[in-house]
Amino acid sequence: MEITSPSNPKLKYVVKLRSCSMREESGEMIVEGYRECRRALDSGYRPRAIFHCPDFYLKNENEPGLVDECGRLGAEVYTCSKTCFSKIAYKERPDGLLMVGPHVSIKLADLKLPENALVIVTEAIEKPGNLGTILRSADAAKVSAVIVCDRTTDIHNPNVVRASTGTMFTVPIVEATSDEALAWLKERGFKVLAATPHAEKLHFEVNLTGNVAIALGAEQYGLTAKWMDGAELRVRIPMLGTADSLNVSAAATILVYEAVRQRIAAGIDGVPMFMPWHGEGKKDK
Repeated sequence: MEITSPSNPKLKYVVKLRSCSMREESGEMIVEGYRECRRALDSGYRPRAIFHCPDFYLKNENEPGLVDECGRLGAEVYTCSKTCFSKIAYKERPDGLLMVGPHVSIKLADLKLPENALVIVTEAIEKPGNLGTILRSADAAKVSAVIVCDRTTDIHNPNVVRASTGTMFTVPIVEATSDEALAWLKERGFKVLAATPHAEKLHFEVNLTGNVAIALGAEQYGLTAKWMDGAELRVRIPMLGTADSLNVSAAATILVYEAVRQRIAAGIDGVPMFMPWHGEGKKDK
């Protein structure tokens, strides 16, 4: 179907999905951008509709194939004029692809974890960009799950999808209360790690090779007493300059990759000796 009028009801519905209340009511979300859509589809996500505008394509020749794939999966396909797509685009520089589909979060009871699982827990994270960046680091570090507790930002916010570069579809995401998450972790023998500037040990001085949950608090206030009291491991990240804290997503990456380093050293998580080259231009000989 071709859409040429900016007042089309389908476009108005997509615009409404920018609102958290509409996303909650409908159970649907927006996924915009080639990379984000591609990672969603590769992870088994099934969109209900795709809006595309060839005039915005980045000319990597893969966009038409992605649109056709969505159609084969049963999604409604809408071809938009440049003006119409600009109305629904969330990105400042759209690339002509936007999917609408169901939410992706699961319940704690449905979460299946491997042995020596590494989990990230966020408590009352406020900024969608920070949550998205944490999900991106979680994917890169092969984290088993991200548990979002007492949320103050909607995990299906388009900014979460964008900041995660689509990796929110590759990492299991669970929403729960702090009480539910703490009880669930304790029952499964997890050690909870909390970072605080008042801790005696540095973040690389504790054992992070078993079942470990890295807890991260709100940007302004950090973790509440509930999580600090429930943490068996309290550490601090060295701060050698004038700032007394890091952005929560930066702290998450540092802590997660220390766990990754220890697990690789212990032979728990293997990494390939040769990493495939994905850049552009000339390879080193």
